[in-house]
Amino acid sequence: MSQSGICYLVGAGPGDLGLVTLRAKECIERADVLIYDALSNPELLQWTKAGCEKIAVGKRAKDHTMPQEQINALIVEKTKAGRSVVRLKGGDPMIFGRGGEEAAELAAAGVAFEIVPGISSTIAGPAYAGIPVTHRDHNTQLTIFTGHEDPTKGFSSIDFAQLATAPGTKVFVMGVSRLREITGAFVANGADPATPIALTRWATTSSQKTIVGTLTTIADIADGENFGSPAVAVIGTVVKERENINWFEKRPLFGKRIVVTRTREQAGELSKALRDLGADVIELPTIRIEHPEDKVGFAELVTHAHEYDWLVFSSPNGVERFFDAFFATFEDARSLGNPRIAAIGNGTAKKIREYRFAVDLIPEKFVAEGLIDAFKKDSVENLTMLWVKAAESREVLGQGLSDLGAIVDECIAYRTVQETGDPTGAKARLAGQGADLITFTSGSTVDHFFALGLDWPEGCVAGSIGPVTSETLRKHGVPPAFEANPHDIPGLTAAIVRYFRKKH
Repeated sequence: MSQSGICYLVGAGPGDLGLVTLRAKECIERADVLIYDALSNPELLQWTKAGCEKIAVGKRAKDHTMPQEQINALIVEKTKAGRSVVRLKGGDPMIFGRGGEEAAELAAAGVAFEIVPGISSTIAGPAYAGIPVTHRDHNTQLTIFTGHEDPTKGFSSIDFAQLATAPGTKVFVMGVSRLREITGAFVANGADPATPIALTRWATTSSQKTIVGTLTTIADIADGENFGSPAVAVIGTVVKERENINWFEKRPLFGKRIVVTRTREQAGELSKALRDLGADVIELPTIRIEHPEDKVGFAELVTHAHEYDWLVFSSPNGVERFFDAFFATFEDARSLGNPRIAAIGNGTAKKIREYRFAVDLIPEKFVAEGLIDAFKKDSVENLTMLWVKAAESREVLGQGLSDLGAIVDECIAYRTVQETGDPTGAKARLAGQGADLITFTSGSTVDHFFALGLDWPEGCVAGSIGPVTSETLRKHGVPPAFEANPHDIPGLTAAIVRYFRKKH
């Protein structure tokens, strides 16, 4: 067997990013080539390393970007070329995912491969709809089949006579387009017409939708709801349990599409908080952080930081850049000396504490003006201060501290520039699907969002983290629907929940 490369047949899970296995994440992070289908969560693409070749092969019903035979040839070709190849497949590659066929092609070609199972939508979909596929009060048997075959074509590998009378729960996927024929075949072969059936579309995502009926009514319900694929169907009395344990669709932000415009590195905290509350999150970073133009000057100020009475940080980015530079020069944290440390808000203070330094001053209001007010409580006349900031920061803080008699040096740790990359297709998704809310965490995220030239979605509102961000939004003609208080990520998350709760 060739040792020139290896192909990982990886299950991407049903859609919820939290249901991707640790092994799958590890494979994606190491991949030289990522070959993915249309049902994979696009956020997975952000896990790839720089230079990874990403190839979309589609595989939606009736709309294949690449035929299966070509996919087989592609994964063999890339693996033989000595690459680490990840073939990313929705759900589990071995449950109606044609992973067995792809593995056979790799084996026949004599190349190394590994199968990484994923959580199948046949199990996860019903669970997220509040339907246990097995339950001691209802069944002791579970049957899973594909609805991709047409039961009216005259012959079938599916024995509907056996399925219709078999005990227990039946689960099928890829059958929405033939739902009427499938349910009709069940009834024609002896199944009780009143048997409950549920269909869950885009299961485990915030676009999830579930409809419930019986074998005789569900097709009409699906037509009335314009219910399309991809969906998983559950047949059996276990469907009745949904009334009691429908947990996912009851979360406070379920069904709300929310855009996060923070940098790609910082988006995680807000995105996770919103997803945990049920939101469909589109990460559309409008800014990215780059080194300051005067890198030598920045390094010199960091080196002399121990000479100052105060270090003043106005953002988590500044904290990270400062201490990364500091520890690149000094091995011992004690080399910082004993300056007092001020942070403009809780997020900045939290980042400082990650480096095991205490914070001496946090203002009540997390804005520059609030920090100036906090310094007014004690005399700072003739005290030296190193203000660690972005190149684009407002001069309010430096001027205010100087007016109080402090001697302020500006330490430009980074600059904010427009993010031009869009690896997950977030722009197209926002343009095509719209959004309920776009969140902004700084004035720069606002300016750079509007610089993208995207149309503001119909019915969408803006959410602001604080007064400076709000003022920038107003300058662009979009007054915020609400402003966070306190002006940090937890405050913004709470404000979002309150806003949508009031709307209902």
